Amino acid sequence: MNVSKTQLLKFCFEVFTACGMPTADAKLAADVLVCADLRGIDSHGVARLSGYVRLWEAQRANMQAQPKIIHQTPSTATIDADAGLGLVVAPYAMKVAIEKARQVGTGWVAIKNSNHFGIAAYHAMMALEEDMIGISMTNASPLVAPTHAKERMLGTNPICIAVPAAMELPFIIDMATSNAANGKLEIAQRQNKSIPLGWVQTENGAESTDANELKRGGALLPLGGHKGYGLGAAVDILSAVLSGANYGPWVPPFVSFLAPLPDLPGEGIGHFVGAMRIDAFRPKDDFKMHMDNWIKRFKNAERIDPNTEVLIPGEPEFRMHKERSLKGFDLNQNVVNDLLELAKKFNLSL
Repeated sequence: MNVSKTQLLKFCFEVFTACGMPTADAKLAADVLVCADLRGIDSHGVARLSGYVRLWEAQRANMQAQPKIIHQTPSTATIDADAGLGLVVAPYAMKVAIEKARQVGTGWVAIKNSNHFGIAAYHAMMALEEDMIGISMTNASPLVAPTHAKERMLGTNPICIAVPAAMELPFIIDMATSNAANGKLEIAQRQNKSIPLGWVQTENGAESTDANELKRGGALLPLGGHKGYGLGAAVDILSAVLSGANYGPWVPPFVSFLAPLPDLPGEGIGHFVGAMRIDAFRPKDDFKMHMDNWIKRFKNAERIDPNTEVLIPGEPEFRMHKERSLKGFDLNQNVVNDLLELAKKFNLSL
């Protein structure tokens, strides 16, 4: 089924408003989801929509949340998300970080009592519009085993850094701290495909290429072994231990049919976002000129294969966004079926 950006935005907006979300929040949540699909991150786009609805039905997501600052300094803040969707709360937090950066050079915001926030890039890229460097990260439900362990202790815990340039595309690194995000396993499951070695391990710690391994008690593997484990742990600490959210194995599951563990140490899941004003470090135009120079030099690095292009982080997603915005794209049939169920549930047209 080929869909356009406009069609998806309209449908997601209608679903969120049917769940009681205010108009402005529903537009924002829809934009975050569709942005993921446009950038080619299909695992975090409309494929997640039914999951958010189920969280709302299970009374674990507040569609009318009113996030608020519960502690702050001139350059920092902590936000209670009021159990809202991270799709809405994280952009709110990023605006707070940007405003603090305007005032004092940098802004850092920790968020607790939230839910899944979609792609990290959406929130970090908000800073680019202000000629700032943006950072966003979040913890997630435990699917990743620490190096040498069998037990799931960390989420895929993504981190994104977005850096503006002058004439070149911005530098945007958006990555999970596991070898693969769980959404990639879900895509492989929908397509009935195997996955590369190094993505998952069995419940006994053996490597596997079965995309269904997590359902049998297996675990995702950290990116690059111990280094990825360290990165994922750092994201968990900044997002949750710092904010007062749940951390490690206590992070509530995204799927609604699994209940959160008892005796939780915090509230909801946590995020961490930041904005840095470039001219707090050096003249803005000077920095952006040198970013252009950095990008050009890396793109012109000597190639192993003359027919294979050297790309800058964020460049493939930019190209995909441009193509899909113009031509639309095909949704997996299982995702279409989920959307049709939502259309039926809320008496909407897909």
